Amino acid sequence: MEKLEKIFRNKTILVTGHTGFKGSWLSLWLTRLGAKVIGLSDDIPTKPSNFDVNDISSLVEDHRIDIRNFKEVSEIVKKNAPDFVFHLAAQSLVGESYENPLQTMEVNAIGTANILESLVKLDKKVIAIMITSDKAYDNVEWVWGYKETDSLGGKDPYSASKGMAELAIKAYFHSYISEDTNKITLGIARAGNVIGGGDWAKDRIVPDCIKSWSRNEAVKIRNPNSTRPWQHVFEPLSGYITLAIRLKENSSLSGEAYNFGPPGNQNHTVDELIIEMNKFWDGILWEYEVEKGKAFHEASLLKLNCDKALFDLNWQPTLDFKQTVAMTMEWYKEYYNAKSESMIEFSNKQIDEYMALAMKSNNFWK
Repeated sequence: MEKLEKIFRNKTILVTGHTGFKGSWLSLWLTRLGAKVIGLSDDIPTKPSNFDVNDISSLVEDHRIDIRNFKEVSEIVKKNAPDFVFHLAAQSLVGESYENPLQTMEVNAIGTANILESLVKLDKKVIAIMITSDKAYDNVEWVWGYKETDSLGGKDPYSASKGMAELAIKAYFHSYISEDTNKITLGIARAGNVIGGGDWAKDRIVPDCIKSWSRNEAVKIRNPNSTRPWQHVFEPLSGYITLAIRLKENSSLSGEAYNFGPPGNQNHTVDELIIEMNKFWDGILWEYEVEKGKAFHEASLLKLNCDKALFDLNWQPTLDFKQTVAMTMEWYKEYYNAKSESMIEFSNKQIDEYMALAMKSNNFWK
């Protein structure tokens, strides 16, 4: 932890999407490392939310701005002149993208371009981590993991929006950034489905289960045989942090994209996830439901090859499947059973536990 504190302490860090699931955890983590976090987000996406239950608004400089508004975004960037930027602001739900495709593409693509344009106009050295998604890949549902050199651009509105964001990043990097790494050093991060405490988003399996079980209701399972590379939210966040540090140490990595995901053998079905979760919550019920009517398309198989992150960054995942589920369920049990007004103490405890485990298994974190 000393190594991380040395790099981030007293640094100004802009986190876009800081009220979201990943963004709120990242903001909490960075403040724990002594950083001054500037948050930029349009709203709190769920109620309850990880942002609220950890009282993150008291820890960060909290700005409510639509990422599509270039004028306001650029003013925040210019005023605060961040040392690091983690861009996570996005419309992140596949189902929502079918209902509002234009909004999804505007937020995910134009919002990304607005951040890049603001940084290009900033006369200061900055390290920028642009987070997209594993769904940026053109998913043909093959059995091996996607590599950073594979084709981008999926067949649904959400995947398309992430592919558009990647094109914007590529254009800005090669047109304005690549020849001037003394100013902006940029990395691209792609990660897949994450689970963990504090997620209450709709149409996600863990939040759906928790919301039903907290009311002693059976949860309806739509696609029990769908396979996902389940990983705890701390895993990709540790990857983003590692990438930022490596870019600070070695600007020649600027412009590179990296996958962050669990080991290739950690793909499990939704059914297997439910069975593992069952070990941590008494009296839970679930039932299988065959969806009627036209459902939106969502890939049944998607995993990433993370060899490049291991080779270039010395990053590798820390938690196995059982540890991932255990850490997730322990957080929710604390929230619902203890009925604490604030989860910040428990959340910080989990961050510390994860870092301790990472230091044992990953030389980079020592």
